[in-house]
Amino acid sequence: MVPEDFTGPPVEPRDAATVVLLRDGAAGVEVFLLRRVTGMAFAGGMTVFPGGGVDRRDADTSVAWSGPSPSWWATRFDCPVELATALVCAAVRETFEESGVLLAGPSADSVVADTSGYGAAREALVARELSLAQFLAAEGLVLRADLLRPWANWVTPAEEPRRYDTRFFAAVLPEGQIADGVTTEASDAAWQRPADALADWKAGRRALMPPTWMTLAEVDELGSTAAVLAEPREVSKIIPKVVREGGALRVVMP
Repeated sequence: MVPEDFTGPPVEPRDAATVVLLRDGAAGVEVFLLRRVTGMAFAGGMTVFPGGGVDRRDADTSVAWSGPSPSWWATRFDCPVELATALVCAAVRETFEESGVLLAGPSADSVVADTSGYGAAREALVARELSLAQFLAAEGLVLRADLLRPWANWVTPAEEPRRYDTRFFAAVLPEGQIADGVTTEASDAAWQRPADALADWKAGRRALMPPTWMTLAEVDELGSTAAVLAEPREVSKIIPKVVREGGALRVVMP
């Protein structure tokens, strides 16, 4: 929520990761969406993709890793290698915490088919009693960075009191896994076609922030998980601006 007077210096944005989780449904590509609990300090009541802020332990280089290296991700997101490591780990961790989907496997070329046995670890991750690296090491699992694709980089407008520098990833639901949306941060969760989610937004049934509706529109245009994964993306920072027109606030896209 933008304060009445937002003339002060901008708040330094916190690094965050968001994952656009996809699957192919009978009528086309579908996305996994969470409706954040009303009253939360940031984006309360909004419909979002799984994601959240980077934890300092996400930068742990001891994590077993398969796929593009941290330096590859650093180039794609134009950030230091240490931060790139943390962003990928945060993406995997937050997706598991908020949806139960785990982008990891017992080997570099396999992925967990059933995550129900990791319920206690999931709760410990949410409570910050366990780091992602500790969890994967204890279970003998390898992080599958190759299951993620770089998608976008959105930064909260400078006028906002809470700001995030969020890197967006795209990933397909691994075969056999179920996205459950069991998280205290969401009031409901569902798979939905992007076009239907956008229609709900226009009809007032969903509240979407610019990064979410823009991403939904892009995924809808591509139409399938294969097309999304194959889409070449040049990622650069997108920073919307909030302007006041009379008594109303309007978000202006760059």
